[in-house]
Amino acid sequence: MKTSIATVSISGDLPEKLQAIAKAGFTGVEIFENDLLVHDASPKEVGRMVRDHGLEISLFQPFRDFEGMPEPYRSRGFDRAERKFDIMGELGTDLMLVCSNVSPVSLGGVDRAADDFRALGERAARRGLKVGYEALAWGRHIHDHRDAWEIVRRADHPQIGLILDSFHTLSRRIDVGSIRAIPGDKIFFVQLADAPKIDMDLLYWSRHFRNMPGEGDLPLVDFMSAIAATGYQGPLSLEIFNDQFRSGSARLIAEDGHRSLLNLMDQVRRSEPDLRIAVPAAPARTTVKGVEFVEFTASEEEAADLVALLSTLGFARTAQHRNRKVALYQQGDIRIVINTEGEGLAGSSYSIHGVNAYAFGLRVPDAARAVERATAMGAEAFAEPRRPGEVAVPAIVATGGEIIYFIDGSEALDRIWPTEFEPVAAGNAAAGLTHIDHLAQTTRYDEMPSLLLFYTSIFDLDRSGMVDVADPAGLVRSQAVQNPSGGLRITINGADNRKTFAGHFLTEGFGAGIQHIAFSTDDIFATVTALKTCGLEPLPISRNYYDDLEARLGLLPDFVERLRENSLLYDRDGEGEYFQLYSRTFGEGFFFEIVERRNGYQGYGATNAMFRIAAQKRLATPAGLPRQ
Repeated sequence: MKTSIATVSISGDLPEKLQAIAKAGFTGVEIFENDLLVHDASPKEVGRMVRDHGLEISLFQPFRDFEGMPEPYRSRGFDRAERKFDIMGELGTDLMLVCSNVSPVSLGGVDRAADDFRALGERAARRGLKVGYEALAWGRHIHDHRDAWEIVRRADHPQIGLILDSFHTLSRRIDVGSIRAIPGDKIFFVQLADAPKIDMDLLYWSRHFRNMPGEGDLPLVDFMSAIAATGYQGPLSLEIFNDQFRSGSARLIAEDGHRSLLNLMDQVRRSEPDLRIAVPAAPARTTVKGVEFVEFTASEEEAADLVALLSTLGFARTAQHRNRKVALYQQGDIRIVINTEGEGLAGSSYSIHGVNAYAFGLRVPDAARAVERATAMGAEAFAEPRRPGEVAVPAIVATGGEIIYFIDGSEALDRIWPTEFEPVAAGNAAAGLTHIDHLAQTTRYDEMPSLLLFYTSIFDLDRSGMVDVADPAGLVRSQAVQNPSGGLRITINGADNRKTFAGHFLTEGFGAGIQHIAFSTDDIFATVTALKTCGLEPLPISRNYYDDLEARLGLLPDFVERLRENSLLYDRDGEGEYFQLYSRTFGEGFFFEIVERRNGYQGYGATNAMFRIAAQKRLATPAGLPRQ
């Protein structure tokens, strides 16, 4: 599969873009004319630089306002094309994109446009070049790929073909089935972009809100399935106009782009098993049965503070690693690992971020295939030297830097806890916590799409809708990924203001990470009673919250009073109910949550987030740092 990306899609100057594109694994690049014009090197030197990176120039673009022009514009158009052909010759590429005319002086007429392209094809043929025609969604006369194809068909010239762009077709809700009737050899190039569903001007939507396949809401699998049915074997290229991408990390955006193409074509291959699709075979997305453990790294002194907090939640130390300074704390099916080794990845993570949940393990059907799927989607496999008697646990590095381990039912992995850990006598302070309900990661807002794509391309997860969370100091955006069984739920919170509670965590913790862990209980009120015995000081919630809750949801006063007495937050969705209890914060803003879901509730209590944040900020010291 040939993969390509337009230089306009990522940030940096041209050399920086090319380096990131090549390192991400692309085979080609679209040279966007503006990137060439602002670079201080000749087209010939640029072409050499591209090839030195192991890339080919798959397309030169864009050429505008060509077809259907009256004189003298028509003659000038051909003169401009000849100049662009000169540049292409120096660059070393043979394909130019012509987008449909938007000029107010342009003339309509399919035959007129076809005549112009036939004449342009003759000029291109003399130089050994090709021209692809693309219908812009906002084109003056041509804004539908079906009309663009009719012009190409009538031009009837071997050097003239069609360029298809997913955004231009899908933004207008054009039937993608019409693509299947187009001969594959007349499709010269395919450009791909996703986008969130937003009702706005097409041009503005296109120029600012495109994103990678799988990061938006457009039906790209249907679009690419139709193209695959034509027999098209050419490059698949990304053309992404996005303000955040153009100011973000070129490396990260390029890696995301390559992953998005691999994931998209894997989905197409599975949806169209009878088609011959040139994409490397990969295992299906991994099903996750549950979170096996979460591992913290800490110094011995700070580990004592973390253990003290865990003890107020009913956790007890149940085992000690046989070879390392690693302790296991359990309750129900929840395992919390605290690593105070001070070396290896745990030590490195602590030296940068302080106490943090730097790794977690997932229970999966087949650990080896989980790693195979992840690496096929561009993730990095992870392994550390093992000591005698230790099990090599398959693992990968997540986009956010965390390590994800995979545990399955194989003999070695299934017995890793008794194999590596020596049991110790544990108290009986359990509070009815059963399993990890969800993990909550905090990252910069512009890196949210990257995390979402990482998880949904590797694991069998679905995205929820984006939610805006009102922090007193600004807006935080939140989106969740989860599987139908609830075995894995992850909320991803994006902050771009360091004054928000989430932003403070990012700033003081020197980067993204897991900011809170939610434990599940089958009886929140019994759990609260037990936690009082354990000494938990829950996060105190304003009385005003409960007064509003009673009026807003029509709850009985006695029930609301019971919630208030226990510092519980409450949400309802149809018949589903959700109860939340929060610990006070630890370190630079980490905290635990306890939840109970009733009657199939699927959300995360988003309406309560602003009250939780306000309560956390009330407990902050004058310097703005959360109290331990």
